[in-house]
Formats: sequence, structure tokens, C-alpha cells
Amino acid sequence: MNKAIFSIIGAIIIFSSGVLAQNSQNVDYTKFVNVFIGTGALDANSLSGSNFPGACMPFGLVQLSPDTREYPDDPCSGYDYKDSTILGFSHTHLNGTGCPDLYDFLFMPYGGDKKWQAGSDDGKTKGFRSHFSHSNEKAYPGYYSVVLDDYNIRAEMTATEHCGMHRYTFAKADTYHLIIDLEHTLIKDSPYRYSKIISAQVRVVDNKTIEGYRIVSGWAKLRKVYFRAEFSRPFDSQVMKAGSNEFQNIPVANHSDLKIILNFDQNNNMPLLVKVGISSVSAEGAKENLNAEMKDFNFDGISVQANKAWNKELSCIDISGTARQKSIFYTGLYHLFIQPNNIADVSGNYLATDNSIQNAPDKKHYSTFSLWDTYRAAHPLYTLVQEDRTAGFINSMLRQYKTYGYLPIWQLWGTENYCMIGNHAIPVIVDAFLKGIKGFDYEEAYQAVKASSTTSHKNSPFNVLDKYGYFPEDLQTQSVSLTLEIAYDDWCVAQMAKKLGHEADYKFFLNRSGDYKNLFDKTSGFFRAKDSRGEWINPFNPLEYGGNGGFPFTEGNAWQYLWYVPQDVPSFIDLMGNDQKFVEKLDEFFTLDAKPGDVNGNASGFIGQYAHGNEPSHHVVYLYDFTSQPWKAQYYSAKIMRELYNDQQSGYSGNEDCGQMSAWYIFSAMGFYPVNPANSVYCFGSPQLENATINLANGKQFKVITNNLSTDNIYIQKIILNGKPYQKNYIAHKDIENGGVIEFFMGKTPNKKMATYEKPLMIAGEL
Repeated sequence: MNKAIFSIIGAIIIFSSGVLAQNSQNVDYTKFVNVFIGTGALDANSLSGSNFPGACMPFGLVQLSPDTREYPDDPCSGYDYKDSTILGFSHTHLNGTGCPDLYDFLFMPYGGDKKWQAGSDDGKTKGFRSHFSHSNEKAYPGYYSVVLDDYNIRAEMTATEHCGMHRYTFAKADTYHLIIDLEHTLIKDSPYRYSKIISAQVRVVDNKTIEGYRIVSGWAKLRKVYFRAEFSRPFDSQVMKAGSNEFQNIPVANHSDLKIILNFDQNNNMPLLVKVGISSVSAEGAKENLNAEMKDFNFDGISVQANKAWNKELSCIDISGTARQKSIFYTGLYHLFIQPNNIADVSGNYLATDNSIQNAPDKKHYSTFSLWDTYRAAHPLYTLVQEDRTAGFINSMLRQYKTYGYLPIWQLWGTENYCMIGNHAIPVIVDAFLKGIKGFDYEEAYQAVKASSTTSHKNSPFNVLDKYGYFPEDLQTQSVSLTLEIAYDDWCVAQMAKKLGHEADYKFFLNRSGDYKNLFDKTSGFFRAKDSRGEWINPFNPLEYGGNGGFPFTEGNAWQYLWYVPQDVPSFIDLMGNDQKFVEKLDEFFTLDAKPGDVNGNASGFIGQYAHGNEPSHHVVYLYDFTSQPWKAQYYSAKIMRELYNDQQSGYSGNEDCGQMSAWYIFSAMGFYPVNPANSVYCFGSPQLENATINLANGKQFKVITNNLSTDNIYIQKIILNGKPYQKNYIAHKDIENGGVIEFFMGKTPNKKMATYEKPLMIAGEL
């Protein structure tokens, strides 16, 4: 009986995939996506991509996915491909982050008379955990399924923007149960990663409906989330578990450790379907979201809609390449489009940072801004393929400025968590402004950018910077990284001020953007920390790593932060001495394998001191384009794509970080990358795709054609743009935006004539 039922379900899945409405080219891009890429690490010495395999919609609020850990921590997605048991399915997850949070409202079906089991220290025995096999696990964009071996139950998930739907198919007609855990979250007693349930409630509306909420303080402080769940059949009884107390069939319970177990009589082999709406605003909002997006229990129809939505989004770039390349590329786009997340209800209501309920006119209010990561390549890629949403992202950032006083640093669930350093909403806004993206108020955005560069706040005491011309380590930790990163942000502010006619501001911020020079030690050849007396802090070891405080460098060392002057590379080359010395230092960077005993948990994917698994290194390959040896950018970019990405669960060399690792590959595979994310210039590397067509928002297409491509042919021999020879080591955004065709001709050996090609422009105004 169970085999027959599961065969029918499988046939439905195949049929649903086959009847997808196709785009104009009749291509199903979702078939190239492997949602398991990034869900595991290569080995014990590697980092997981920290991605989840569950069902979600592009930029949606819900990510309905399995959790394999009682206290999801590492990987932060809650799912590790190496694990063999599943604890349940929760409705919100982060994609590729280095810190954990969310995991709201864990659902787990089970059969028989098994009793609840409290958690153990190893985090592997809590509740009704079940073994599973990857051979019985299937997933694609908008759909996830697995067989829970301990109960012989097939669990399937799909999603709309604000809702998730479950379908549980039971192998035999027997009593079965569904537990909903409102306490499930990350570890409670860690000094660094912790979560506290402030309060939670579950309420029985009727025998086919429950609703509830929880208030959680974790990475996002005092986060509120509400749910409403409706069932395809009535439950016969229920048990509320509030801490150590159990209550039979009561209508409502409140507790910080709260669960409800729903009991169903014999099921006659019919699946149980559950549709769940969630909201960051109110219980009424969760109900409205559910009524708007899931009017019935048509699981297959919802799954098809989700897959169609993903196919539409993924069609923004059409490529030709190997199966491996397509899998990495389109899975990368998929990961890129999971967030930022629209946390507004279907009504447009959202909870502002001052805890007032506001309304977004376009029904979109985005959060999950991992800006220290994503400003580098993810947001520049959004400006190419998500132009309308880019304006929505910026309007959402501006709403935080209005209620909070400055732009987001790392915003989660609409609240600021101050993770990481710098104020990197600034380059995102300035980049969109300089590219002429419409849909937000430029002057209002400038005022927000300026305020965020002058109003002192956590990790950004601008009064200290203005006094010393750098951040002294004895007054502000992470001082070198902060000085360098804020210098870049200041350059961005200056460009926007200049174009809008704020001449005094332009001069101030342009001058402050040169403060990085105050920490360069010509004797050692590195940026180093000084104290408030202007003295170098000793001892100094350029190989020593810092984390997120208590050290001059953030998630890196002096080698990795040596190259962080994206706004002023020509001047930095002069500071290093000359072109030859700059190239020699770059060469040493990529070949020096020495490492201290502890390289920090964020460092991975090494080529010498280059660590592709974390963001400070991401632009460094392309600095060769500013030198007399640009072909080395081609060599190392090809090496990284081929060695540090794959199409298996270990597909990323570090945390995927909300699309940044993917964006690096997507840009680089097409042959170019934004060293300075806000100057509308892309530096050339080694194109790896036979063809790539970017379908632009203005209706035009920009095509990349790579001739003579092979494993050995990694070097550009010549370039033709729109039928004419092209002798630059970069391409401007305006050339892409205007549409056209660029052709690369590849060979086995470097074309050293490229040393005479025009170097990348650095001043946005020159474009």
C-alpha cells in the first residue's frame, strides 16, 4: 500500500515539473538548479556554504525547510547534508550566513505512541527525530520532499511568498500526530550565539485551525513572528506542553517553552495537508496572507506556481556551458534571489524599527541585508538583472533611516543587529544612483547616505575618525578594517555629493576617503594598527587573524586587508612603490602558504593568503588588471572557478553569504567583475561560458561570446565589442546597459600585449 501511494506522489511530482509554463525560449531553467549545493562541507577542515534545501519563493518571507539539528548553529541554515536524521520542518531560514537565527514554528509528523523526549547535550535526540536517506529526498525550486524512515511518512513542502504548505502521506491507516514546536531555535547558553524566547502563545481556533506567535531575542532582537495553520481534516484532540506541564484540550496556552501536539485518528491513507501563513506584524496579518495566497489545499498547484515564478526569475540570464557550469551558475542565481526578503504582509503592513506599524505603498518592505558581504558583487548584479527590486531594496533601507537615524548595517527581520563593520548600504545606494536606476528619491537618499557617514553609532565613531584621521585600536577595535572600509564608503558619498551639486560635502568626503594612507607602514609594506598617540602597535604579524572584535582586522589578517583600496587603486600602487612592487606583492599574496595555528573560522578556500571563502579577498584577483600583468587576473579567476566551486553539496568554499559567493561566480564566469562596486566598471578575468545573454530591464540584451574555450585556454587573446576591436581591461556599465555583443577569443598562453590595454577607470565621474 505505501509503495503504491508513494509512486502516485512521485508521478504527480514529475507531471507538475513537466507542465511548467515556459518562457519565450521554452527553457526550464529550474532544471539546472541543484538546491543541495552548499548544504555541506567538503571535509572536517572546510566550511559549509550554509544553504538550505527547502521550499521558498523569490525574495519571499517563507523558507520551509528541514532542520537536522536541535540547536541549529553550524551550519547556520539548520541543515547539514552529512546528518542522517531530521528534527522537523520550520518556516524561516537564513541562506548561507555565518550567524544563525529564525527557525520559526517547527512542524513534525509522527506515528504510533512515541512520547516526547527532552533534548540531550549532543542535540540529536530531541522530540520525534527521524532517520532519512538522501536517496528518498527530492527538491527543486519551490518544492522539497523526504521520507521519514522511522515513521514511514513522506513529508512534502511547497511555498508562496508568505505561506508554506505541508503534505504528509502516511504508509498505513493508523493513529498519527503532528507536533508544533514554538521553542525551537538556536542554542540558548552560548555567550556569542544565543536565543531567548521572551514569550509564545498557541491558540486553538477550531478543530481545523490553530494560530500563535512568539517573541524571540537572538541575532535579531525582540523579533515578533505570528502564524496561522489550517488543516485539511480535523484533529481529534490536542495536548499543550508549557514547560514541564501538560494540558489536555485547552483552548490557549502561553509559555517561553511551548509546544502543541495534535492527534488524528485513523487516516484511511489520505494525506494530511497543512497550510501555514506567517507574518511579522500580527495574527490578523498571518490570516490575511493565508487567505490571499492559499485559498485551498491544492498542493500541486502551489508547487507549480512556485516553480514557474523561479523559472521566470532565472531567465534573466541565458547561458550555454557544461552541465557542471549550468548547475553552479543557475543555483547561484537561485541563491542570489532568495533574499532580501519581503517582510511586509499582503496588505503592505510592516513593523518599522520604531515598533510602529507602517504601510509600504508597493506592498514590499525588504529585510535580510547582509551588506558587508553583498555590496561587493550581489548588489551590482541586482542592478543588472533586478533593477526594479533594487529600487525596492533602497526604499526599504531609507525607511530604516527615517525611523532609526542611519542606514542598515546588517538588518534582519526589520531590525538592526550591527553585525560586521562599515556602512555598506552606502555603496549600494550610490551605485544605483550613478547607474540612473529610478524609483527612489535621490536627494532623500543622499541625506541618508550623508547622515550614515557622520552620525556616530556602534563601530562607527566618526568623531574619533575625524580627530585622528584613522581609528586608533585603543579607542576602537577592528580599527584597521574599519578605517579602510569607511574610507571606501566615504569615496562613494563624495561621488553622489558631486553629482548632486553638494560641493563642500564632496571635498570633505573625498578628503576623508584618503585616510587609509594614515595606516600604511612603508617599512613593513602593510596596513597596521596605531594607537591614539600615533604609534604602531606591536608585535605585528601579518599572518595573524582577527574575528569580530578585539583585533585590528575583521575576519581576516593584514595580508587580506592589504588590498582593500578599491576606490583608489592607482594611488595605492604608488603608495606601494610602483607597478613592479605592487605585482610582486600580489604574486606573494597568492603563493605564500604559511598560516598560523588558528586561521579563524571564517577563513577557507585558500590560494596562498587569498581566502575565497570570505569576502575581503573577493576583488583581489582583479587588481592585476590595474597593472602591467593583467593576464594574471585571467589565470587566478579561472583557477578559483574550477577549484573552489563544484556542483555537489560542498559547492562553496565558505559560507555563501546571501548570494555573494554566487554573485562572484556569476560575474566571473561571464568574464568580468566589479572591483569597485559603485563606479560602474567591471574588470576582465577569464570568461568560462560559451555564451551568456543578459536580458536587461530596458528590454535590451547584452551577449557574451567566448571563442576557442577549453580547459587549457584560459587567457584572452583579443576582444571584440559590437564588431570592433576593443583594447581595454574593463567594460563600463553603460556599454552593457546599451546592449550589444562582446566576444572573447581565448588561448593557452597569456597575450602580453594586454599590458598596453587601457586600465580600469576609478572615478565614477569620468564615465
